Amino acid sequence: MEVQKKRILTGDRTTGRLHLGHYVGSLKSRVELQDEYDTFILLADIQALTTHFEQPELLYSSIFDVTIDNLSVGLDPAKVTIVQQSAVKAIAEMTVFYSMLVSVNALRHNPTIKTEAAQYGYNEMSYGFLGYPVSQTADITFCNAHLVPVGEDQLPHIELTRKIVRKFNDMYGTHIIEPQAKLSQVSRLAGLDGNAKMGKSTGNAIYLSDTSKEVEQKVRMAVTDPARVTKDIPGTPEICNVGKYHRIFTPDQCDNIWEMCRTATIGCVACKKILAGSLNTLLDPMREKRAYYEAHMDEVREIIVSGTRKASAIGDAQVDSMREAMHLKI
Repeated sequence: MEVQKKRILTGDRTTGRLHLGHYVGSLKSRVELQDEYDTFILLADIQALTTHFEQPELLYSSIFDVTIDNLSVGLDPAKVTIVQQSAVKAIAEMTVFYSMLVSVNALRHNPTIKTEAAQYGYNEMSYGFLGYPVSQTADITFCNAHLVPVGEDQLPHIELTRKIVRKFNDMYGTHIIEPQAKLSQVSRLAGLDGNAKMGKSTGNAIYLSDTSKEVEQKVRMAVTDPARVTKDIPGTPEICNVGKYHRIFTPDQCDNIWEMCRTATIGCVACKKILAGSLNTLLDPMREKRAYYEAHMDEVREIIVSGTRKASAIGDAQVDSMREAMHLKI
């Protein structure tokens, strides 16, 4: 008898193409886990609306860009389910149900919401932005996901999700799964400018869709050890952004590269050239897959449509059982 796999729910905001930070932080592990878990990948266009509602064209094109990014890194559409968030009606209905169980104060004091509001410069938060953790609860539970891969900064969201589900189950006698956080062991990838995080909006990212020349140009401009003004000055690779990238992307040569940096036997130009080569070696197979899917956009669309259709059927059944438990089914 086949043992049923546990289900993982993960995804990406559809606010532009994905970059190396996404690869290191989540995409790489998705590929590694797709055989072990029943994987649902959410194209989070509703979440994208909370910050990019005035850019509908970006959100639309990003649905396809993000799908191709996921496929290009090695995710198999026969093994994973790719879902357009806004097209699953059950998510919207469950968001309404769950919103009755959460106070505005609890949402206002959520540390992740506070951090993101400050990041976007919001003096006043929209209802959708403030209520995103409630919508996220619906995202996770419409398909009864067991696990949600997250970084530490997202743990408050998952704890709130568990609290909402527990309260709903206790109140209505349902058996919705309380999801567990699957904590990412990978630290965030710093941006090319040395800032703490590589981001879409900060202009400090290498995208999975960048050409080899674009990668070389961006790496050449990357911030290094500020004290190393000339090649003959010994460097400190531990604080150098390029040095940190080597630890991740050139692990077999990293110790030697760091030692040459410390002894001033390699300059920053040569060091960056090695890094650009490593990154292009990583990205070349992705470029090949990307080229295939960009030439077969009908296939990409069908992957999204069929995954969303499957997810919608699961979500409809979940909502049906919830409505029955709430005595709303006539």
